Amino acid sequence: MTAPGPGQDPRPARPERSRRALFAGSVGNLIEWYEFGVYGYFATVIAARFFTPEGGGEAEGLVKTYASFALAFFFRPVGAALFGRLGDRIGRRPVLILVIVLMTVATTLIGALPTYDTVGALAPWLLTFLRVLQGLSAGGEFGGAVSVMTEFAPPGRRGLYGSWQSFTVALGLLGGAGVAALLASVLSAGELESWGWRLPFLLTLPLGLGALWLRLRLEETPAFQREREKEREREKEGERGQRGGAGEEQEGAGEEREGVGGSVRPPGREVAWAVALGAGRVMGWAGAGYTFLVVLPSYLQSSLNATFHQALLATVPANLGFAVTIVPAGRLSDRVGRRPVMLTGALSVTVLALPLLNLLQNTGTSNTAKGVAVFAAGAVVGLMAGPGPAMLSEMFPTSVRYTGLGLAYALSNAVFSGCAGLIITETILRTGSVDIPAYYAAATCAVSALALLTLRKPGEEQGS
Repeated sequence: MTAPGPGQDPRPARPERSRRALFAGSVGNLIEWYEFGVYGYFATVIAARFFTPEGGGEAEGLVKTYASFALAFFFRPVGAALFGRLGDRIGRRPVLILVIVLMTVATTLIGALPTYDTVGALAPWLLTFLRVLQGLSAGGEFGGAVSVMTEFAPPGRRGLYGSWQSFTVALGLLGGAGVAALLASVLSAGELESWGWRLPFLLTLPLGLGALWLRLRLEETPAFQREREKEREREKEGERGQRGGAGEEQEGAGEEREGVGGSVRPPGREVAWAVALGAGRVMGWAGAGYTFLVVLPSYLQSSLNATFHQALLATVPANLGFAVTIVPAGRLSDRVGRRPVMLTGALSVTVLALPLLNLLQNTGTSNTAKGVAVFAAGAVVGLMAGPGPAMLSEMFPTSVRYTGLGLAYALSNAVFSGCAGLIITETILRTGSVDIPAYYAAATCAVSALALLTLRKPGEEQGS
């Protein structure tokens, strides 16, 4: 029997503790992606209310809106490093409580912000400030939540448990799309642009309070508790070594130079390499996911002349396809390994992105065929998202897991998700090519596939 890794409790957690960790860990991610989805779906409305003064162009306002979108993502790595270090030092539970409070407050306040017509140039700065706070909290959310979920997971089920973190991405985006589509159906265009866009952001407050209640009931993970016990033992041994002579001191120092898979804090260069490799492995998930699931509505409106309502309806099957495949993909990765499942998703996007987009561009394509196309696009992204959290968790030991996997995910999302809307919109404006979203998704997944070729089976990765 294989010995459990640093992230796996040798004594299986009680089922109720595992389920509690699953819900408490994933609920924050649901809120985070609900808000980011809402911001993306209402990008054209937000551009008009905050970034387009009288006389400004629609395309200019949309680019500025996506620039603010990207800025929040670039603060994710800062949040991952800041909160991750705290989480690896003082525990997962207190830090996850802190980030859910910060995220809820920042998102709710967006719904109460004055617009450009009210406070002038101050409006976009206030919005950007709250987006920065969201970026910081989101950066601290993923690493802690995945650490909790995988460290509480029963043996051999880390892929399944970790996949729920990705599944809540789909639920959040679907929730955002559903609320946006509902408002677009029941409100007039004038009502939606005047005050209706605020409602989805204000809805975050009750959601956040529910998430806070779940996290207050969360226990600290067994893996982190064991790590703290080991650190105390090493500190005691170090004190004895100082009293016993230089020889024992040298021996203790040697232990600190163990690799990323060891039980003590690994060298910074090994952690940095693991972070870079992890970011590359989830690059396709980040780039293709945001292209197909969030940027699509604005692309359909600005490039293919779809109405706001039509664009939102097109996003629903994409997110449904994404949601349907995530948990089965995570469970399958526990059986056959992370690499074959994630590679299948990355290579599928690389090959199919352009044909799928061409179906949407063709005015002769039926609505049913378009729905199937966007459903398939979401489904293949789900093949990468399902095993992704467990894969990242297995790359790092308990002592740096919160920081390491959070940074890998945040860096990849900062560059390839946060910039997706900005890059795609700006490149289309400059080149006139409406195929840019497909090229972007395919390119990120091709690079991700190369990084995934280095992926080994669970138990063989450095930190698993």
